[in-house]
Amino acid sequence: MATDLVPDSERTGLIGALPPAMRPYASLMRLDRPIGTWLLYWPCAWSVALAGVGDRWILFAWLLLGAFVMRSAGCVYNDIVDKDLDVRVERTKLRPIASGRVGVRSAWALVVGLSLVGVIVLLQLDRVAQGLALLSIMPVAAYPYMKRITWWPQAWLGLVFSWGALVGWPTVTGEFALPALLLWIGSIFWVIGYDTLYAIQDIEDDALVGVKSSARALGDRARMGIGICYALALAGWAGAIWSVRPDPLALLALLPAALHLARQVSAADPSDGAGALALFRSNRVTGLLLFLGFLAVGLSSVD
Repeated sequence: MATDLVPDSERTGLIGALPPAMRPYASLMRLDRPIGTWLLYWPCAWSVALAGVGDRWILFAWLLLGAFVMRSAGCVYNDIVDKDLDVRVERTKLRPIASGRVGVRSAWALVVGLSLVGVIVLLQLDRVAQGLALLSIMPVAAYPYMKRITWWPQAWLGLVFSWGALVGWPTVTGEFALPALLLWIGSIFWVIGYDTLYAIQDIEDDALVGVKSSARALGDRARMGIGICYALALAGWAGAIWSVRPDPLALLALLPAALHLARQVSAADPSDGAGALALFRSNRVTGLLLFLGFLAVGLSSVD
C-alpha cells in the first residue's frame, strides 16, 4: 500500500533515476520542476546584466546556484508550513511531508543544508549586496502564511521572488542605485501576473480549504488583471533601462518580451487550469528575452 502514496513523478524521469531513499527529498526540492529556479534567477541575472557585468561574468553561475538552493529550501520550508493544508488538496496531498514519507525534522535538516550552500554563494557578493540579500529572510519566512491572510499572496511572492534584482546591481557596481529599484518594482508586477496564472489551476481546491489567491479574487477578470500587471512590469523595466541609457532605441530591448507577454494575456482563460499552467511555465522564455535585452543595454552603456 505504501507505493500507492508515491506520486508518478517519483517513479520516472530525473527523480525516478535516483536511489529510492533520496526520491522524497528530491521531490521536496521540486528537482523535477526547475521552472521555479529560473523564475527566481532571472531578476538576479537582469540586474547584473543591466549594470554592465564588469569583469564578473562568473556571477551568473554563482547566482544560478544560489537561486537553485534557495528556491529548493523555500519549497521545503513551504511544505513544512503547509503540511496540514496540502493533505486536503488533491494536487498536493502526495507531497512527501503531507503523505508522511518525510518527517518534519528531516525536512528542517534539508532546509539547513541547502541554506549553508546559500551562505557560500552569499560570500561571493559585494557587502552591500550581502546586506540586501539578508534583508530578504523575514519576507521569505512570512510568505507561506500570506495565503491565509490576504487575497493577494501573489503580491508578497512578487516582493521575495524579485529580490535578486536588488542584489545583482550592487554586486557589480558596489552601490545600490535607481535602476535596481525599478527592475525590482517591474519584476514584482511580473510575478503577480504569472503567479495568478499558476493559481488558476487551484481555484476549486483553494475555495474548498479556504486558501486565498489573486485568481480567486479576480475570477472572470483574471485576464484583465494579468494584463494590467504585465503592463506595469514593462513600465518598471522601461524606467530601469531609461535610467541607464535615456535613448528611445534602448527601449526596443523590451519589445520581444512585451510581445511574448501580450500573447500570454490573449491566451489566458480563467476556466482552463492546464492552459494557464502552460502559460505560467512560458515565463522562463520571458526571463530569457528580458535578459538578452538588459544585457545588450548594459554592455552598450559601459564607458
